[in-house]
Parts: sequence; structure tokens; C-alpha cells
Amino acid sequence: MSDTLTDPLLGRVIDGRYEVRERVAAGGMATVYLAFDRHLEREIALKVMHPHLEVDPRSREFVARFRREAKAAARLTHPGVVRVYDQGTDQELSYLTMEFVEGENLRERMAHEGPLALGDALTTAEHVLDALAAAHRQGLVHQDVKPENVLIDTDGRPRVADFGLARAVTEVTSSTTGTILGTVAYLGPELISNGISDARTDVYAVGVLLYEMITGRQPYTGDTAIDVATQHVHHDMPAPSESVPWLPPEIDDLVASLTSRDPAHRPADAAEALERLRATRELLDDPTLDRRADPPSGQIPAVGDDDATTVLEAAPVGATVALPIGLGHPFPAVGAEVVPDLPDDDPEAEEPRRADRRAGWWIAAILVAVLVIGGGSLWWYNSIGPGAYTTVPPVANETEDNARTFLESAGLEAEVEYVYDDDVLDGFVIGTDPSAQQRVLGGSTVTVFVSQGPEMFTVPSVVGSSEDDARAALAEIGFTIGEVTSTSSDTVPSGEVMSVSPAEGETVRHDEPVDMVVSSGPAPITVPDVSGMKQDDAVALLEDDYALRVTVETGRTEDVKTGEVYAQSLDAGSEARRTDAITITVSEGKPLIEVGDYVGLAVDEAEAAAKDDGLKVSLYPVWPWSSKTSVVDQSIFPGTAVEKNSTITLRYN
Repeated sequence: MSDTLTDPLLGRVIDGRYEVRERVAAGGMATVYLAFDRHLEREIALKVMHPHLEVDPRSREFVARFRREAKAAARLTHPGVVRVYDQGTDQELSYLTMEFVEGENLRERMAHEGPLALGDALTTAEHVLDALAAAHRQGLVHQDVKPENVLIDTDGRPRVADFGLARAVTEVTSSTTGTILGTVAYLGPELISNGISDARTDVYAVGVLLYEMITGRQPYTGDTAIDVATQHVHHDMPAPSESVPWLPPEIDDLVASLTSRDPAHRPADAAEALERLRATRELLDDPTLDRRADPPSGQIPAVGDDDATTVLEAAPVGATVALPIGLGHPFPAVGAEVVPDLPDDDPEAEEPRRADRRAGWWIAAILVAVLVIGGGSLWWYNSIGPGAYTTVPPVANETEDNARTFLESAGLEAEVEYVYDDDVLDGFVIGTDPSAQQRVLGGSTVTVFVSQGPEMFTVPSVVGSSEDDARAALAEIGFTIGEVTSTSSDTVPSGEVMSVSPAEGETVRHDEPVDMVVSSGPAPITVPDVSGMKQDDAVALLEDDYALRVTVETGRTEDVKTGEVYAQSLDAGSEARRTDAITITVSEGKPLIEVGDYVGLAVDEAEAAAKDDGLKVSLYPVWPWSSKTSVVDQSIFPGTAVEKNSTITLRYN
């Protein structure tokens, strides 16, 4: 039967603009058509949501996903991302219009080519990571990276499509519905266990994709989605060289780094993963890059593959499915649907049916036994066995409320402890005890360490204290001492703290050092020479310019005039400190001598005695005829103190 007869949208014009021409693909959520945009006169891809999802209240997540795709992809402008043009509704239909990429998807390419050449696989992964790096820079996680969402255009260039599951990286995506949407073969362990994902979850999916492109098979296979999901959570990714022995260890290392079960051991985002991939490629020679693995022998079972006798359909390998969060709970088989037998009106079939009913009783009895045993096993699994355990989700750098939500979603109790932290912002989680990714019993209490920001201290009053006392006071609070600078001061005694930075009373981080300025006392000076200066001039110079404390003394000297300085206690040119004391000696004149009694002495004798006493002598006769025999009078009375070299007149007869 043709598409025209089975699909009523073919030939229809959607929203008065988009002419539906051909059905391209169909999935569980939407059908994609090739359509013609009559306004812009170009071919586009038209993605139409299945109508029943619009009205089914159980499908709200699918509806939200569909509408989210346009917003998510519209934020991206990158040649490796399929562009979304428009979003709208037409009566009962919700639709997206997208760039039409002519070619095939990666799943189709691998279906007819088998494993890709190693170099081709690395190039494809490189393009995918480059596109995802753009998404991660915009704060988006794709969350459904798989071959079906990697389109190969006619030029052979890979393009990433379908951002329907994309969420903000800053949300550290967590499911609140109890289910996970995604393709189980490519889901990260953290998403399966806890419903939590970030950019590293996309990196994990690219690692699985790279493994599949190189080896031609998926790393984990099973009859149901749960089989595969369990292996993702509990087993390390097998090395590609286990399937393709000639692969170099660098490829094993690259895949292992991208698919580590612990997200902390993966590249932080697609950009970092891209750097690792390119660095690995540089290590490989051309012959190795040109090699291609042999196609896997036989059919490798994938999720939902059926044995020949199985009649129940299962989700195909690339299907996006819904899983309950956490592997400690029983899971339904993916896509399984119980269909009751219909009555058969053929009488000839009655006897076989009786035989079938007798066989049915035996089967029923066996099923009852299996259910009893299985029920006990299920009780053991969920009560004391592996199912009783859950994984502590990573909540570092989350808000307290988000951390509580994530832990409660994992079946754990949160106990918050507030601690200081220099790096994590106030109100955000530092870490947990037990730490992230540890397996613990469901219902256990996890201590969540929430940051109060850095511890803050107030600078105490230490100005005026000695340096030692100030150091002790700061250390007692918890401060470290920064730079200690000495500076001179005429007012602050040596050894006392003059100032601190940060200032007293200021509240600062505990690890901010406190600098101190400590007085070294008055500044050193060079003592000037004030000898020969007038007293007032010398005192002004020493006190005003050098801040010395001046004491004035007086004395007599033969060489310095009265009122002039002839001595100082601090030698000129010597070093002293401001406010030091200095004594200057100011001349009162020449030294004094006591005049002797020269009357009655012979003139020659009296003259000699006066000169010996330090006087100058002038002789004068009493009478013109005096014979110069003896002194009869002197001009200065005996015992009088006079300056040395003063003149005394002696009169003789």
C-alpha cells in the first residue's frame, strides 16, 4: 500500500505554507516529512508530532520535549547542527520546520558499510564533538546522541540533529517524573542510576558511538533495555581491541576516557573531549587510520532483537525509550505488550485446544512456582541484595534545594552541615559524605556540606600596641601576618604599631593577610655645625629643622666673640635622631683674671707681675720729674676680675 493511501498528511498544506510531499521517517514521537515552504520556495524537513501525544496526559513529557527542541536548537548556530527554522500548530497538529539534510543517517551508513575505517570513525566523532561543544558552550546538553541523530549530507559531512531531549547544563538535568527518556545503548550510567546528566553524559554517548563505528557492534547487548542499562551501570566499557585486536592502545585509552563510569574521570565537556580525540589521532600513522575492522560474524544481538520463536515486538536498537530511574527497582521489558488469544470458531480446532488447555495447566503451575520463587528473589534483591543499594548522586556546586531533590530522587535522606569554604559560593554544595558515586543502602542519610562562603574575621584594635602584642592578637583570631614595614616617627615610640591594613574594625576573609606599619622612632639626621653662629640662629636651626632638643650653656673663650656658639655636645657630621638632646655653649667673652696689688713694687717688678697675670700694662709718672722708682697707684683695684689682656695703668714716682 502506498504512503499516499496510508498517510493523510501527504499532499496537505500545513499552516497554509508547508506542502507535505514525502514521508521520510517515523518514530515513537513524531513523523518527519519532506515538505516545500511556499513562502521561501525551498525544501524543508517537517517534523509532526503524533496527534495522540497531544491529548494523552501521560505523554506530557513527549509534548514538552517536542516543543523544547525548537527552542534548544534555535539557540545554536553551527555548521554541524541541523538548523530549526520554525515551530507552530495547525489545528490538532504540532510541528517543527527544519533544514532538510539530503543524505542518510549514521545508522544507515553503518548498516550498508559495516565498521568504518578508523580514520573515518575518528573524523565523524570529531564533527559530532565539535557540534556538541557549541551546544555545551551555549549551556545545552543534547542527551540523546546516537547514530540516528547524526545525519550525513551528500558531501559526507556529519550533522547533529534532534535536540528534543536537550536541557540546560546549569540545571544538571535530573528527571522528576521517575523515568528517563533516551536511547539505552548510549545512556550514561549516571543518567540511568540517578536521572542526572550534564555535558559529560553527551561525552559518554560519543564514546559509545565511536566504539560502535570502529567495531561494528555496540559494547553492550541484551534482550531488553534493562539488560543493557544494567551493564552500563555495573561494567566498565570493554576495550575496542577486544573485538578488533589490531587496534592500537591509544584508541582503547581514548574510548575508556570518554566512557568512564565515573563522570569525574571523563572530559568535562565536548570541547575537552575533542582535544583528546585530536591528540590521539596525531599519534596514529596513515596505514593504521586507513584500516577497517572486519564486519562482526553473525548477527550481534541488540536491544530488542528477538529469537526466531519470539512473537512479542521490542524497541528497535535506535529507539528512544522511557526507563524508570535507578536499577534497584524491577523494570518492565521494553515494548512488551500482552495480547490475549482470540476465540477460534473452527470446530476442528476444539480438540487441539483441549490439549493446549491441559498443557496450559502445567505451564500455569510452573509459572506460579516461578512467580513465588521470583517474588522471594525480588524481595531479597530489593531488601538486602543489590537492589537495596543506590548510588550517591553528584551534587557538588548545586544549591542546597537542588541537592536535597537529587538525593531524595535517589531514595536517600539529606542531612545538611554548613561549613566555611574558600572556593564554593555561599549556599552551594561542597560535597557529600558518603561521596558521589558511592553505593549505599537506599534510605541512608547522606551528609551534605553546604558552603557558608569563606570564613570572615574582624581586624582587632592593635594600633599603639607593641609589634609582638599585635602579632599575638591577630594570630589568636586566625589572621596571618603580611608585610611588616618600619617607618620613622617623631611622635610614636619605636616598636609601636602605627597602622594596619585592612584597617581596624574591618571584616575581611580569614586568609587575607594583615600588613603592619611599625614605628622605628624618630628619623636619623646628620648633626649640623653651629659653631660661630649667634645663639638665636643656632637654636632656631637645631629645633626647627632638625627637631633636636636644645640646651644652651655659656662660657668664656679667647677666640669667639660674645654671643656666638663655640662648642656643641653632638659633633658636627655625626648621626643622631630627631628629638635627641644637644647642648650648645655660647661665649660670654674672653676668660676673666683677678687683678693683683702692684702698689709699692718697683716699676719693673710691678710691670712684670701684671703681665704675668694676663694684663697689658701702661706706665704713667705722677710728676714730670718722677725717677721711676716705685708704683704709687694702679687704675684697677686689686682683686677685680677683668678680661684677660685688659689694660691696667700703673703710676710711679
